[in-house]
Amino acid sequence: MNRVDHRHRHRERIAEVRAGTSAEKVGYPIRVRAATVLRTTMVGSGLLRVTLGGPGTDGFEAHAPDEHVKVLFPDQDGGLRLPEPNGDMLRWPKPSPTSREYTVRRYDPATGELDLDIALHPGGLGSEWARTVEPGTVVHVAGPPGGLIVPHNYDRYLLAGDLTALPAIARWLEELPRTARGWAFIEVADAGEHIDLHAPEGIEVCWLHHDGAEPGDPGLLDRAVREVRVPEGERVYVWVAGEAGAIKPLRRWVRDELGLDKADHDITGYWKRGVADFDDDHD
Repeated sequence: MNRVDHRHRHRERIAEVRAGTSAEKVGYPIRVRAATVLRTTMVGSGLLRVTLGGPGTDGFEAHAPDEHVKVLFPDQDGGLRLPEPNGDMLRWPKPSPTSREYTVRRYDPATGELDLDIALHPGGLGSEWARTVEPGTVVHVAGPPGGLIVPHNYDRYLLAGDLTALPAIARWLEELPRTARGWAFIEVADAGEHIDLHAPEGIEVCWLHHDGAEPGDPGLLDRAVREVRVPEGERVYVWVAGEAGAIKPLRRWVRDELGLDKADHDITGYWKRGVADFDDDHD
């Protein structure tokens, strides 16, 4: 009896979705990896890049601009509880270990280097870890659990988010076809948080400064995005991420004014003011 090898079926599905007409989330086999911190580097004044590597990152899966991993932290007693492999999934201990989610900014299969760009904010568990972690430290990461695969045949793309979404937007702009057209709106504190972006010429990049206001204050990003006018007859894909309350009005705008189907947009709350370990809020 011949057995069918399904190990790479997700890669085939990714290729099918990319060549199709509608976005789809595709799962990957989920692993826990023991990676080594190679270095840390500031990216602008708001992001700290932690570069991981070593044998633990071999064969890492990276297919979508907004895919994420969970960095796993020890319990208060210093013990580290890790999920166990369960086929292509993981079996998590209860209660779940302390973790924080970060976008996969870059994975280089040739070197095995994995970049996580962490938005710095006072008192944050992940921020403080990133500031103090030393090269050579072993860190455990779980995932990615999959990614949102978006076809490259939309007429235009609209990307928007705050500093926490900047790593994903930067990767979006790198991975879109060089012929892509559209808009990218990025809300940051000031010009110091700007970073180099490799956007297609047809993507208009607009930096928005909240200039002393609290990050995630409602209004700034919402007002800017609503100024967009999609040419009649063109298909647009909308991707928005940031503080859950600040981006909530854009959910209604996308649905009621742009009239987009669910497959043509993804709006995600990456964090919520006052909540330490907010779970992604997707629409």
